[in-house]
Amino acid sequence: MNIFDYSIEAYLSNIHFGHFATRAIAAFADFYMFKGLVLIAVLWWLWFQPDVRREWRREMVIATFLSGTVAFFSARLLTHWLPFRLRPVYNTELGLHFGDAANRGTAMLDWSSFPSDHAMLWMAVATGILLISPRAGLLALLYTVLFICAPRAYLGLHYPTDLLVGAAMGIAITFFMTRDAIRKRIAAPTLRWIERYQASSATIAFILCIQLVTQFDELRHLAKGVFDHL
Repeated sequence: MNIFDYSIEAYLSNIHFGHFATRAIAAFADFYMFKGLVLIAVLWWLWFQPDVRREWRREMVIATFLSGTVAFFSARLLTHWLPFRLRPVYNTELGLHFGDAANRGTAMLDWSSFPSDHAMLWMAVATGILLISPRAGLLALLYTVLFICAPRAYLGLHYPTDLLVGAAMGIAITFFMTRDAIRKRIAAPTLRWIERYQASSATIAFILCIQLVTQFDELRHLAKGVFDHL
């Protein structure tokens, strides 16, 4: 435990809100409708905006979606490859007491906290929104910090460095994926296919968006169950 992480977590653990406020913060940390659903809705809004840069904007939306997907799976792989890091809420050696700890259970006890897949995924998406529309992007970044990342630090689900490193990596992935040379090679052919097969592509987009909003939870649980029985 470094002093940076400990000092911030110690400060946060000493902030005590009322029961309702604490449960509300936990809801923001746990409920999909308060996390990715908001940002994915913004991407859909950007997709249907009519203007002269329609093709470029749609390429950017596709690249942003792909960036988020790459960021999420990269984060999940890193949590398995990197040394295990126990989440603050489960680390009794810290001597800290976090809000809603009694209701947290042990569901994430064996999940390494570094890096934060939430920060990596949704900062990647928020960065893409920023590159498409600076005004909407600033709101998306602010939303990601306040309603996705901050609650996870307050509840002891992540150390600050988990969130900072995850956010930095997500931002870097989006910047890379949205560069002209990369975007045009991946997003442009996808956009042509979407415009040719609109009904099929809309169906697939709907399903993929649900999976990204839920962070592929059901698919991951299904895959885990299959591998556990092999």
